[in-house]
Amino acid sequence: MDRANREFKNPFGRPQNHCMAASPSSSSFHPSQKTLKGIIAGGITGGIEICITFPTEYVKTQLQLDEKSGQAKRYKGPIDCVKVTVQEHGPRGLYRGLPVLIYGSIPKSAVRFGAFEELKKRNVGPDGVLSPGKRLLCGLGAGICEAIFAVTPMETIKVKFINDQTLANPRFKGFYHGVGVIVKEEGLRGTYQGLTATMMKQGSNQAMRFFVMETLKDLYRGEDKKKNVPKLLVGCFGALAGAVSVFGNTPLDVIKTRMQGLEAHKYKNTLDCAMKIMKYEGPRAFYKGTIPRLSRVCLDVAITFMIYDSFMDLFNTFWKTE
Repeated sequence: MDRANREFKNPFGRPQNHCMAASPSSSSFHPSQKTLKGIIAGGITGGIEICITFPTEYVKTQLQLDEKSGQAKRYKGPIDCVKVTVQEHGPRGLYRGLPVLIYGSIPKSAVRFGAFEELKKRNVGPDGVLSPGKRLLCGLGAGICEAIFAVTPMETIKVKFINDQTLANPRFKGFYHGVGVIVKEEGLRGTYQGLTATMMKQGSNQAMRFFVMETLKDLYRGEDKKKNVPKLLVGCFGALAGAVSVFGNTPLDVIKTRMQGLEAHKYKNTLDCAMKIMKYEGPRAFYKGTIPRLSRVCLDVAITFMIYDSFMDLFNTFWKTE
C-alpha cells in the first residue's frame, strides 16, 4: 500500500504550485520576463552593431583566407586589404556579405543575451551577484547556445560568401542563390561546418567577455549592487573584455574560419585543421588577422554592451520584471 500511495516525483517536470509561489522564476523551465526582455534587447543590439562594425570583419576574414600555398599573397596587411578592395569593388566592396550577417546577427545576439539572462537568473546569489566561477559558466553556456542555434550556420555561409568573392568568377549571385547552391552541393551539413570549433570559440569568447564585464561592473558598484554604471564606462569595460577574448582565442577563430571556407574539404576535422596549419604555416598563422580582429572586437563588444544596457534601461522604465 505504501508503494501504491507513494507519489512519483518527476525530476524533469514543472514544480508544484506551492514551490512556484515561493520562487516563481528560479524553478520554472519557462523563460522569465527578464529573459524575454534580454532576447528582444539583444536582437536589436545585434542588428545595429553589425552595421557599424562589418568592414573590419570583412578585412579580418579576407586576411585569414589569404593563405593558399604556392600562391602570392594578395594583401600585405589590413590597410592594403582595404585599398585593394576599394580599388576593385569600390567602398561598397567592404560591405559585401553584409546581408548574411544581418540575417544572422539579430538571432545570434538575441540567443546570447537571452541565454545569459536565463542562466544568470538560475545561478545568481541572494545579493543579486554571480560568483566568479558562475560568471564564467554562464558566459560559456551563452556562447555555446549561440554557436549551436545561430553562429555556426551564419558564419559558415558568411565565410563561403566572402571566400567566393576572391574567385576570378564568383559563383553566388545573391544571398538566397548562394545558400541554395551550398545546400544543393553539400546538404544542410554544408551550413554546419566547423561546429566544434565554433562552439569552442563562442563558448570561450562569451565566458571571458561576460566574466570581465560582470566583474568590472561589480567592482564599480561596490556595496550598492543596484548602482547604475555610466554607458561610457560600460563601453570601456566592453573594449577591455573584447581585447581579453581576442588574445585568448584568436587561434580558434582562425581554425573556425578555415573549417568554414570553400576549401574546408582539405581538412578531416578541427584537430586535423589545426595540425596542418601548424605543419605547413607555423604557429604565427594561428594569429593571422589579429590586428583587424582586435580593433573590430573591441569596438564590437564596447558598442554591443552599451546598446544592450541602454535598451534594457529603456525597457525597465515601462516593463517591470522584478
